Amino acid sequence: MDHSNAYLMELTNDIIVTNRIVSELTNHEAEYNFYKGEKLIHKKEQHLQLSYYKKIGNVIKKYQDVVLFGPTDAKNELLNLVKTDHLFEGIKIEVKIPIK
Repeated sequence: MDHSNAYLMELTNDIIVTNRIVSELTNHEAEYNFYKGEKLIHKKEQHLQLSYYKKIGNVIKKYQDVVLFGPTDAKNELLNLVKTDHLFEGIKIEVKIPIK
């Protein structure tokens, strides 16, 4: 996962099923909002990013074991968000850091 795409992969009966969640935040929107002011842009970006993480969270709530991985800090941001929500208490969530 990164800040714009999350590929959710489920292993069932030796078959991997993949779904994709896409963030609504795009560079185009940020450029368009450039003229509205930096504070407003930042607030909108935060709102869209939170919405993206909540969509992912709604899916991973259904599982007992979750592994988050990807090239950016998005995985850690998502982990920090779900740690504060009691609905994720029974879920083992692990973050894998890419090897360089």
